Amino acid sequence: MITKEAAYDAIVKQGIMPLFYYPDVDVCVEVVRTLYRAGVRVMEVTNRAVGALQVYSALKQRVAEEMPEMILGAGTLKTMQDAIDFQKAGADFFVAPNLSAAVAAVAADNSMLWIPGCMTPTEIQFARENGAMLIKIFPANVLGPGFVSAVREVFPGQAFIPTGGVEISKENISGWFRSGVIAVGMGSKLISKEILQHKQYDLLYDKTIEVLQLIKENR
Repeated sequence: MITKEAAYDAIVKQGIMPLFYYPDVDVCVEVVRTLYRAGVRVMEVTNRAVGALQVYSALKQRVAEEMPEMILGAGTLKTMQDAIDFQKAGADFFVAPNLSAAVAAVAADNSMLWIPGCMTPTEIQFARENGAMLIKIFPANVLGPGFVSAVREVFPGQAFIPTGGVEISKENISGWFRSGVIAVGMGSKLISKEILQHKQYDLLYDKTIEVLQLIKENR
């Protein structure tokens, strides 16, 4: 079992949280293998379609067998039932686009990291009151690094991770880290629809190496 502290520390160390979903389990396995080979040790698989729970469950089993160091979180968990289902499927941590005290409670009952999505100071305070060690700034491309810089002064010590529109560029990544985030979330900018549909795993490997190097140089 992965504790919330271990999941949090892995995200901080890596500096990036890759996230994706695809309905084909074999493609998902190849994506995770590719990221793992590039050095990724913590990531998120999202619950964004009918059948996502079954895909996640099968993927988690394969990952546990082949990639024992990978910490695999479940994302887009909006309801208590989502949280219960994915906890039973072996999720190592929860990520959500919204705030739900019920999801927070399931995470707390299982000593799991819960990363809720927030876009206002009121939501950030609610998340803190419900035990969020790490808060997702979402959608990041709308709020921007300036928002993080401002709210960090109001909520000292709170950790943030922006997700949604983070770019693979020195300017974008360095801007986010200058604002004070502990990591960045990256979905389709890294694991694009084209990569998934055309199984472009070599391209994914190269992009992942590039991103990890950008993080190392600009955090």
